[in-house]
Amino acid sequence: MGTMYIVFIISAIIILVVIAVSAMVTTKAYQYKHTIDPIDNNPHIIEEASSDDK
Repeated sequence: MGTMYIVFIISAIIILVVIAVSAMVTTKAYQYKHTIDPIDNNPHIIEEASSDDK
């Protein structure tokens, strides 16, 4: 009976650690400032437009 409680406690600790790490990673991801390149400075737009002309 004692082994079952030890396994339960270890499992609960692992679950709490996973939830805490997930919360920290999600918070850090939301703090990241995403930026978008202006269309004028994007070389892929120019390449796609020139390939459409062919």
